[in-house]
Amino acid sequence: MDVVETFGKTVDRQCDRDPAKGRRVLRAGWEAQLFRFRHMPVKALMPAYQYLAALMMDTMLKPLRDPGHSAVVSIFTPSQLLQEVGLSPYNAEAYSAYLLGSRCEHSCILTAEAAGLPETLCSYHKIFTGAAEKGLLPRPRCIVYTNLTCDANMLTFKRMERFFNVPAFFIDVPWTQTEADVRAVASQLRDLGRFLEDITGNKTDEKRLMSRIRRSIDTMDTFRQARRLQKDKYIPTDLVSPQYGAMVNNVLLGTPEVEKFARMLLKDVKLAGPARGKRIYWVHTNPYWSDAMHKALYINESAQIIGSDMEQVVYPEEMAAQDPYEAMARQMVFNHLNGSVERRIQAAIQQAKETGCDGAVWFNHWGCKHTLGGSALAKKRFQEAGIPCLVLDGDGVDRAHGGEGQTATRLGAFIEMLEDRNE
Repeated sequence: MDVVETFGKTVDRQCDRDPAKGRRVLRAGWEAQLFRFRHMPVKALMPAYQYLAALMMDTMLKPLRDPGHSAVVSIFTPSQLLQEVGLSPYNAEAYSAYLLGSRCEHSCILTAEAAGLPETLCSYHKIFTGAAEKGLLPRPRCIVYTNLTCDANMLTFKRMERFFNVPAFFIDVPWTQTEADVRAVASQLRDLGRFLEDITGNKTDEKRLMSRIRRSIDTMDTFRQARRLQKDKYIPTDLVSPQYGAMVNNVLLGTPEVEKFARMLLKDVKLAGPARGKRIYWVHTNPYWSDAMHKALYINESAQIIGSDMEQVVYPEEMAAQDPYEAMARQMVFNHLNGSVERRIQAAIQQAKETGCDGAVWFNHWGCKHTLGGSALAKKRFQEAGIPCLVLDGDGVDRAHGGEGQTATRLGAFIEMLEDRNE
């Protein structure tokens, strides 16, 4: 039994006896991991990715340290208003991923399913729900969520509102992309600002809020520059950095910390050596826990993940507006995952080309209807664009649905095909 597995069993055992004690053990382990990221980073990674690992770990710890100043959020909830009133994002998908990394996920899934959640529900949402209802996760100040891209949000966050007995705010984002849709969402975001002010007693300074929006736009522009420049560069990557990027570029967008990451990434890319190996663009989440994935793609000169569609779901120019609420509304309405799957596919193809990839993987995460339903069309569109595409089934956070055998076989064969194609 390894150290992480022992840690997970300890957290589960303590949580069953005393949930508060289970949370303290979980926090202690995560604080130790933060120390490691800051003082003993993975040297094979660029400084930007070393910084990113510590930033994301610190983000996860803030709700455990001070739950009264945190808000449970869905991944595409605008973060700038939370920052204004001093609330830390407490993101469901991210917590589920970290609980998996701590080997605590299985008992959470069992708790959720025993409470009536269907097996076919997204595993990220089952883990978060189970962890909350067994007492492992602390009570937040409030909940802010949206229907954007994920239908599981409508079940999870309503259930969490009742379970935690805290105020909740829902943002209804239309499926279409019109200026009328932007105005409708902006009106809801103004209401959200008042909701957060009433809950926290802190006022929103609109000039400061607009500064956060400008920082968000500049950050996304810098990030896009870095991704374009890496076309001819070798960027060593592990399996979690794309996941970290997807989280901080959404739930922390507008903070100086994410702006710093984007600038560090651009600097590191400029200094990187020439490209080598097969370069894979990844669509959706990835099963970073998988041994087959580690063997194929973990800090490997022969093959690397060089980008993910979850890292940049909106372009800087799509957010541009003179009013901060309209800018945040555009951030949601023009999200590349909002609306028809064709929008998502075309955005992914554009980004994949910009990164100079050799091929793409469209990952069908268990329970994600939006991704599963678009997979056949995505494969066709990628291949029409001259990019070989592998549709891979699996689960981002549940080992029971992982399909290790098929991941090893199909991913290995895909990388071999890319090598043979170039030859």
